Amino acid sequence: TIVEIASANPNFSTLVTAVQAAGLVETLSGPGPFTVFAPTNAAFDKLKAAAPATYDAVVNDPTLLAKVLTYHALAGSVQSAQAIAVAQQNGSVNTVEGEPISLSIVGGKLTLNGTSTVIQADVLATNGVIHVIDTVIVPPSLG
Repeated sequence: TIVEIASANPNFSTLVTAVQAAGLVETLSGPGPFTVFAPTNAAFDKLKAAAPATYDAVVNDPTLLAKVLTYHALAGSVQSAQAIAVAQQNGSVNTVEGEPISLSIVGGKLTLNGTSTVIQADVLATNGVIHVIDTVIVPPSLG
């Protein structure tokens, strides 16, 4: 499952801890399918360095944490070819959280909200697909 793959990869230890703290392990272990844009530990470190108050507020509030994490998830399995087709039209995808993520191609790479780049695509799980990203994305409603 998505959770098992993330748990087995040390580059996702911060994400796994966050998913546990937000109470989302059972959901993301379910049948899905889901698409998860998975930030690496370095992506979380980048957010912590750039916006320490935001980072602390999010990680210390399970409701806020769940909002940010579900903003990284889509209902259904969206592989990179589909995401790139949307990005080529400067389109967007709707998240489980409810707010859309804009997709674009920047420097030949699939980019989310103009700030986060997919650095590894199409990690297939039994309940969906993972796309590894280099920057945590924050729902627009959180500023």
